Amino acid sequence: MPMQPWFSDAKLGIFIHYGIYAVDGVPESWSFYNGQVPHEQYMKQLDGFTASEYDPKAWAALFARAGAKYAVLTARHHDGVALWDTHQGDLNVVRHTPAGRDLLAGYADALREQGLKVGLYYSHSDWNHPDYASTVHPQPPNAELADNRYASAPPGEEDPEAWDRFLSYRNAQVGELVGRFRPDLLWFDGEWERSEEQWKMRELSEEILAGSPDTVLNARLLGYGDYATPEQGVPLQAPDGPWELCLTVNDSWGHQPQDTNHKSVRLLVRYFAETIAMGGNLLLAVGPRQDGTIPAEQAERLEGLGDWIARHRAAVYGTVAGLPAGHHYGPSTLSADRRTLYLVCFDAPRETIGLRGLRNAVKRVSVVGTGTELGHRVIGGLGDVPGVHWIDAPSAADTDEFATVLAVELEGELDLYRGAGRD
Repeated sequence: MPMQPWFSDAKLGIFIHYGIYAVDGVPESWSFYNGQVPHEQYMKQLDGFTASEYDPKAWAALFARAGAKYAVLTARHHDGVALWDTHQGDLNVVRHTPAGRDLLAGYADALREQGLKVGLYYSHSDWNHPDYASTVHPQPPNAELADNRYASAPPGEEDPEAWDRFLSYRNAQVGELVGRFRPDLLWFDGEWERSEEQWKMRELSEEILAGSPDTVLNARLLGYGDYATPEQGVPLQAPDGPWELCLTVNDSWGHQPQDTNHKSVRLLVRYFAETIAMGGNLLLAVGPRQDGTIPAEQAERLEGLGDWIARHRAAVYGTVAGLPAGHHYGPSTLSADRRTLYLVCFDAPRETIGLRGLRNAVKRVSVVGTGTELGHRVIGGLGDVPGVHWIDAPSAADTDEFATVLAVELEGELDLYRGAGRD
């Protein structure tokens, strides 16, 4: 199926890791898998998960103010605890936590009321399901996977029938998510623990698209997804096709109160600008407390990023990847008609901003957000090699606190010189 056009123009999504792991503030699922906490202690968090202040409408309003166009919520992480009243198995927050209710329906409704697309995260793996550790990866990517009792069967104890039962359970849960909540996007994870053939990814993707042909799927369907999902670092080279960068506000996906290493608004603006300049989306992760409230430190950063986006929305929405490296010292985006370049300057420009290799004449340069027009001129150039466009630096009054953006209006569509110069 063709990629849904809304995705590439969304630019910003919010990733929400919400589950019982927020009770003790331990790493989601991994804390018992790696032996950081005993399994019994991890599962006792079910008794403390209240969702007592959970307000999906407040979440959605915050995400909209942040400038996001979609969000992705962990419907079920590797621990197998579902946030909805699944008919597959018994492990969910409706039956086994004080929350006592489905948490997905209100989330989906609230996002749609704000005009945001609905994303749901779902892990293929389930380290609590009795049939999950019934097989082994034919070529384990690491020794830990092969030896972990939550993930793999002991040597000689593989049970194909149990694995088939697990796949039926997985497929049925995914079917519930598609049928009941109509997600615009499904964000899969946990794929590394089995091969594509073991997971039967083709069959799963066909089932999803048969029921919901417009649903966007991430690449963790091992060959059957729509877009790539690098994590925690802007790639040096953009992945082929659509992509998003998954990034935490601090260093943790879920709520871990001891993790106070929150990225500043300035740094988040930088990550965002660098990502969209390469044609990607930023999926920015927050971790609500067990009661459903988003910590103030994270909410404030979403608001700050949203304020910057609102001031520079012309350079964000309706744009595509900008200039290749070397033409401008910073990220850039390009209008969809390819007639306006948006140059991002993280530091206050001094004297001039250089734009190299531009064959087009420039009609006008202005500061996005204030509209102030800037002087510009071309110096040098010989034959087919264009001179450098020098743009006068904006005044302090026109400089943005986090990143200043200049709109460069071109005569015609962008035309770049990419050669090595005159011999």
